[in-house]
Parts: sequence; structure tokens; C-alpha cells
Amino acid sequence: MTFQLLIKSLASAFFLVSCLAGFSQKPTIPGKFAVIAYSMDRAGEVDKYPVEKLTHIIYSFLHLEGNILKDLGQDSISISHLVSLKQRNPDLKVIVSLGGWGGCPSCPEVFATRQARDEFSQSVKLLLDKYRADGIDLDWEYPAIESVPGYAYSPDDKHNFTLLIQSLRNALGSKYEISFAAGGFRDYLVQSVEWEKVMPLINYVNLMTYDYINGYSKLTGHHTPLYSTPEQSGSADFVVHFLDSLGVPRNKMVIGAAFYARVFKDVVNLNHGLYEPGAFTAYVNYRDFDSYFSTSSGFEMFWDSIAQAPYSYNAQKQLFATFDDKHSIKLKTRYALSNQLGGIMFWSLNGDSYENGLLEVIDKTKKGYR
Repeated sequence: MTFQLLIKSLASAFFLVSCLAGFSQKPTIPGKFAVIAYSMDRAGEVDKYPVEKLTHIIYSFLHLEGNILKDLGQDSISISHLVSLKQRNPDLKVIVSLGGWGGCPSCPEVFATRQARDEFSQSVKLLLDKYRADGIDLDWEYPAIESVPGYAYSPDDKHNFTLLIQSLRNALGSKYEISFAAGGFRDYLVQSVEWEKVMPLINYVNLMTYDYINGYSKLTGHHTPLYSTPEQSGSADFVVHFLDSLGVPRNKMVIGAAFYARVFKDVVNLNHGLYEPGAFTAYVNYRDFDSYFSTSSGFEMFWDSIAQAPYSYNAQKQLFATFDDKHSIKLKTRYALSNQLGGIMFWSLNGDSYENGLLEVIDKTKKGYR
């Protein structure tokens, strides 16, 4: 090893040790509580929402072009517009996200080599500098385990994800935030992430504690429950306790809420359709709930006191719906605050009502917490 390479290696090691110290656990207080919105901003629609109530907004999604994070087509206009919202909310952090469901088929291949990881990291820094954005969110679904049918994955993805985070932190320094979206199910939690190595280098892990019941499910259930039930093990509480047992700092955990419903058809009228066979048929944004799930159209609302989650059933049409509502959002926000978590995030801002929506509930709960 040459003297120059030795100095460079020592400098990198020193920086990583500094990150370990700089991102240690701190108590969560309501004023520092993160409220993070994923957003697919189109033509300034985000202007209709109370962005003053957010701490972070994550632009979804950018993609890889070779080894480079690219802003294509509408991306440039949308990111610039989101950054302009700092005029309304000077404390707002604007984050760009890579991937999404099916959005990074080349991730396993690209992030398998040091050269490609470093080229990607440098491209992220250039893009953040260009837009004066505040960080990167990695939504690689999923390292080391099967996700989209036919997509490549490898056991090596787990360690390569760690190396990717290290490369990003070296390239971005402490100026920019790094977060990642994490699956809320056991296989991901066990097989996809080297938690003890990754967490000291990132600001938040955005826990996708929704879609437990999804487009591939053959049985109904709660797609975004706060607590587990005898019939359904996955929940926000399950993930928090699992990661807590691994030593993941609570003030870096951000639980997820769903601003949308999943609707299933051909569900027989037993237990109001809960935990019964069915087939996914519709995705409904929160702002359309009043019209879609109205009593006049045949839907009746129910509450699961164990899962702390609402659901709805239409006996005549044999339709079952699972979602978050204002009550469950309030309970999730209070749960995050009382357990000293880093915050709450949601998919997505575009699904909320423009006024008196679920973001308003999060904000009022946060401000009223004692």
C-alpha cells in the first residue's frame, strides 16, 4: 500500500468512527419528532397540502441509469418545486428516493461492486448539490430476498447494502441525511440488513408497517395494524420490538402509516370479512374514502380492538377493505411519541385530503402530546 493510499484509508476509517459517535441515540421529544411524507409530486399538487406540518418530504422515485442516480423527465421540475416549498417551511428537509416496488431491478448487480457503489454515491452528491436537496432515501425492495417475481436477488445483497451505505456516508459527509425504507416483515428484518453496521451511519429507517395484506394476498386481514393479533403476526409494534431487541436506536425508527385502503372482492360474510379468502381488487386513496365506503353504497365500518385497526365490509357486494383512519392514525402517532421513536411516515401525501386530512391528525396529536 502506498503512503497516499494509507492516508486515504485512515481518513475514511476516521470518518466512519465519527459517524458512529455523531449518530448515537438521543431522547425523542415532540419538537424533534419527524413527520415524513413520501410524495409523487405532479404539477404542483403538493401546494394544496399543509406542508408546514411536515419535517421531511421524500420525492418518489428516482431510478438508476447504469451506475448513476438520474433525474429524468418530470423529475427535475418536481424536485425543484419541492425545494421551493422551503419558502413556506424553512425547516423542511427535501429527500430524493431511489427505487420503490419494482423500481430498482438492477440494484443487486450495480451495488455488488465497489466501483459502481462509489460512482452511484458521487452521482447522489452531485444531484443533491444541484437541487440543494437534503438527502437520499434508499427504497431497495428488497436486498437478499425475493420481491417482484423474476427479479434477481442474492445473499450477498445484505452485505453489499452495508457497503453502499458506507460509500454514501463517505461521499455525503454529515451534511446530508441518509435513510432507507425497510420491509416490516420478519424475512426482511432477519435477512436483508446488517443492522448493527448500518444504523450508526443513517438518520432514519422508514419502517413500511403497511401492506401486510397486499395485492398478492389470498386472505383478508389488516394491511397496516398497530398491534399483532393471533391471526396476524406482522404489525408496527412487532417491528419496533424486534429491532429494539437487536439494539436499533428507537429514535431512528420511523413507523409507517397508510393513506390508502386495499379492497378485496369475493369475501364471504363471516366475521365481517376479516381473515377470510378474497382477491385484491382496488386501491383507494384516503381522500376518496367518504364516497367509496359510504353507508349508502353498502359499507359498514368495524374496529379491531386488538390490532387497533379499522376495517369495512360490504355484505351485499362481498367487498372487504383495510386501511388507516383518523382514529388509528392518532393511536399510531401517540405510540411513536410514547415509545420515543424517531417519528411517523406515510405513503403517500398525494392520497390525503387537502383539508382536515390524516396529516392534520398527526400534527394535532404531536402538538397535543404530553
